[in-house]
Amino acid sequence: MRRLVAFGALAVALTACGNPDQQAGRSTVPVAPGSGSGTTAAAPPAPTPASTPAASTPQASGRCTAAVLAAEVQPGDSGAGNRYAKLVVTNNGPAPCTLSGYSGLQLLDASGQPVPTDLQRTPDPGPAPVVVPPKARAAANLHWTVVPTDAEPVDGPCQPEAARARAIPPDDTQPMSLEWGLGPVCGGGRIEISAFYAA
Repeated sequence: MRRLVAFGALAVALTACGNPDQQAGRSTVPVAPGSGSGTTAAAPPAPTPASTPAASTPQASGRCTAAVLAAEVQPGDSGAGNRYAKLVVTNNGPAPCTLSGYSGLQLLDASGQPVPTDLQRTPDPGPAPVVVPPKARAAANLHWTVVPTDAEPVDGPCQPEAARARAIPPDDTQPMSLEWGLGPVCGGGRIEISAFYAA
């Protein structure tokens, strides 16, 4: 009987001295390393920066037209029956414009009627784009003779004298009006003209 009592007391003592973790209410399940709440999540990949758009190319200058140009003839040197002048145009528009090529030209009398004009293009200088900023100028060289040719009279004007002229910019259809007043143009009204260049 004493042995049974002693065995029961020993069993109670062993139960009371269980695992210290269980006594404290702590789990004995091992925790995988790195799975705790203090672990920092990996940062998301940085967004790819958007491609920078290429700088816009300035638009090419528009064509110079009679709407923005003012024209005049500036006399040059003369001698041995030859006359020289320049057809000068000024850009009165708000933006640069481009001239490329030859002007048209028609001589007129005081009443606005056509006077014989035979315009001949020369290659010096030849056609090349000329950007004309606002208030800037471009010019074309003019050359003609005052010596009568063929059946033209020699005892008076070889041709009717022009008072005015109409000039048409390259690739345009509208004319510019300008004063002439530089005497008759002999040789049937033959005038040599160069392409426009910066003046």
